[in-house]
Amino acid sequence: MTFQRARTEEQREIRRRAILDAASSMLDEMPVAAVTLNELSRRVGLAKPNVLRYFESREAVLLELLDRYLGEWLTELEGELTAGVGENLPMAERATAVAEILSRSLSGRVVLCDLFGAQGSVLERNVSVEVVTRYKRASLDRLATMTALIRTYLPELGENATLFSLHTVVLAGALSAYSTPPPGLQAAYRAEPDLARFHLELKDSLKLALTATLLGVLPRP
Repeated sequence: MTFQRARTEEQREIRRRAILDAASSMLDEMPVAAVTLNELSRRVGLAKPNVLRYFESREAVLLELLDRYLGEWLTELEGELTAGVGENLPMAERATAVAEILSRSLSGRVVLCDLFGAQGSVLERNVSVEVVTRYKRASLDRLATMTALIRTYLPELGENATLFSLHTVVLAGALSAYSTPPPGLQAAYRAEPDLARFHLELKDSLKLALTATLLGVLPRP
């Protein structure tokens, strides 16, 4: 893919979308850590300095994708919760159902969890104050959306619904690192099966963590 110089706002937006789409395709093939600006530039058909006209760094591209993926997930999550949680069930059963749906839904979105895991330690580092501020403002809106969804089915959480929502994405990011070990570690697990206890299955581990969190913060009957 090659581009002529963008001269209008519409053309610039086309370039931005092309860069984001190329980065998204790369994330389907490789972990966040393997995505490089050089390869992204090659795939999108723009010289690296031209890519940097639209996004100031690799991390800025990935932060925007993270917001996109998060919005898509929350849209689907609303339907999953509606279908899977009976509002008239006892509180503990609703909590268990919410934890099950969240863990199942997130474990099916490996790229999103990988981005969650890289967010604090990598993605928010090599960006300007302007970029990270814009991203955090968008994140506040996403957090509010998720909090409202959780409160619909667990109103007993009250103000803790916001903290639980935040903990959910943090846990998903942290646990995903242990569920997708790099090739060298996979080889070590095969060579010494006892070591494989450090290899956590994302869905089950996340469900256990979220269930324990919910049952711990919900009011006692």
